[in-house]
Amino acid sequence: MEPKYNYDFFVIGGGPGGNAAAKEAAKYDNIKIGLADFVQPSPKGTTWGLGGTCVNVGCIPKKMMHYAGLLYDQLKFFPLVGYPNEIKREFNWDTLRDNVQGHISSLNFGYRTQLRKNKVTYYNKFAKFIDEHTIELTDKKGKTETVTADKILVSIGLRPTYVDIPGAKELCITSDDLFKLPKAPGKTLIVGASYIAVECASFLRSLGFDVTLMVRSIILRGFDRDMADRLRGVLERDGIKFLDKCVPLSFSKDGEKIVCDFKNNNDGQSYKDEFDTVLLATGRTADCSKINIEKTGVKLAKSGKIIVDQYDKTSIENIFAIGDISEGRPELAPPAIKAGKLLSHRLFGGKSQTVNYDNIATTVYAKIEYGTCGLSEEKAIEKYGKENIKVYHSEFVPVEWTYDLENQESCYIKIIVNIKDNNKVIGWHILSANAGEITQGISVAMNCGLTKDKLDETIGIHPTIAEDMTTVDVVKGEGDGKKTGC
Repeated sequence: MEPKYNYDFFVIGGGPGGNAAAKEAAKYDNIKIGLADFVQPSPKGTTWGLGGTCVNVGCIPKKMMHYAGLLYDQLKFFPLVGYPNEIKREFNWDTLRDNVQGHISSLNFGYRTQLRKNKVTYYNKFAKFIDEHTIELTDKKGKTETVTADKILVSIGLRPTYVDIPGAKELCITSDDLFKLPKAPGKTLIVGASYIAVECASFLRSLGFDVTLMVRSIILRGFDRDMADRLRGVLERDGIKFLDKCVPLSFSKDGEKIVCDFKNNNDGQSYKDEFDTVLLATGRTADCSKINIEKTGVKLAKSGKIIVDQYDKTSIENIFAIGDISEGRPELAPPAIKAGKLLSHRLFGGKSQTVNYDNIATTVYAKIEYGTCGLSEEKAIEKYGKENIKVYHSEFVPVEWTYDLENQESCYIKIIVNIKDNNKVIGWHILSANAGEITQGISVAMNCGLTKDKLDETIGIHPTIAEDMTTVDVVKGEGDGKKTGC
């Protein structure tokens, strides 16, 4: 008997979540799987291969350039540890870009190979719905074909938001374009204050470029305010300039320069400045209309994202959504990967486990990394009441920072506990080198019910940055928490 549908499971979107779901479903017998991924070019014409935002224009290239910035910045300390004074800080953007893109290409190839190995049919074609079971696929030449599927997963991610002002799309770039930029960015204006804006500003400055951040309100909205302000201080000391309470009005071209006309909301006056590159980092947008989601009846949130339940099911029985495109989900690759795997286990393996979205750790990869897990101080107070929480903190100087006199007071740990629940750790925040590596371990502990008493009982490894979490004993507001030596 002919099967009712061409595929048992079809994935729209080839990012980390979609790929994970397809490969996990392939572990079950007699499941026919298809996956379509097609990157519509940015307004600047930038496109990329299989793997989604994280692999191509997000986590991977960002971390590689962050590390390049750290290495470049460390050169100034070389004479202090005995290396020759004549080491020059000479930087070649083309070399870095090409090496980053070379690594990304290898990852693209790896994703394609894995899909083929797992017998997932891959379509480098743009997918859009005809109805809840039917998908039209269009290749780059405009040729179309139609496939049907029993169950369909939407995992298309988000794309950068463009400010709706003259010259924005014509003259500005986004993070979609930065990592393939054909020439060094030069004097750069970054419009926005999200973690993407902060990270890009930080590594570009570390690589030696003149960087200005235009901030409409505050940096790192949604993060702990104390930590965000401390990180801003680090960025300012590093030479990043801030245009506070400012918004762009228009962009125009003057020879090779981009002229930004902007308004300062503090004084109400308009100003202008010239830049070589303008990077828009004003958020990311969901656009399900491109895949004709309305043809299915799937309900959308006001944000344009897809509304899902705890099982990642949409309002239509056979259509599911995971990752950034799902309303209320963290816009991070690891939760999407976990969601994709568990969805496939539920659909084809008879399992019921769902993603635990509590205590998902993340890191802002600035010059000094900011790692966080759990609640900010503001959210902890809002949820439990100020009288029911206690905030421990510590300022410290890692041994390896002995040579960096400018940032010796930048490292900071904040531990937030619920005193009504056995001093359970409900918020973790650290500003330091390698904060991401440290925070990953802390997130495991927090998911195991970490308490402040358990931290106090733990003997640290000396001298390390992470050991400080075992010795924090000063309550915020009762002391500055500064430490010297052991």
